[in-house]
Amino acid sequence: MKKEQIKRLLPSVFQNAVQPGNPLFAILDVMETMHAPSESALDSLEANFDPYRAPEAFVPYLASWVDLEVLLDVPRMESPSSTASPSTGLGRLRELTAAAATLSQWRGTRQGLSLFLETATGAKLEIDEQVAGADGKIRPFHLRVTVPKELAEHRILIERIVELEKPAYVTHELAFAE
Repeated sequence: MKKEQIKRLLPSVFQNAVQPGNPLFAILDVMETMHAPSESALDSLEANFDPYRAPEAFVPYLASWVDLEVLLDVPRMESPSSTASPSTGLGRLRELTAAAATLSQWRGTRQGLSLFLETATGAKLEIDEQVAGADGKIRPFHLRVTVPKELAEHRILIERIVELEKPAYVTHELAFAE
């Protein structure tokens, strides 16, 4: 809030007394300076709630608002102690957070699982619902997710997503393509 705006809020007796060099003038300067950080934060407030423009430290918090915090504690293969974002990085977490409403709409479906995996990894994974068992018969309620070998380091994340997004009665397996 600018000094002149603050001055207009004062009773007319004080407004008339505000002159350069007097204590009231100095107090209004201090008040303007004290309001500046809050006004700056409020001017860009909407950016904090946009997953693409939010500060890096705020993105995991936004992700927790849309029920993605279960992906934040997935350890990375190369550094198991590092976990502030999925193993695929902060950019993918931003994409997942932005797509959360759509992902939620398709939860429990093949399309939803495929979209979730593609958004989380940046690659198209093959999902096969017609998987034959050792006896050659189709296994009912079983999925095989074929993962490109480049994504092997993200195995834990992919496993967690499949486990969360498939229906509870469905079993699954991961297969890594050559």
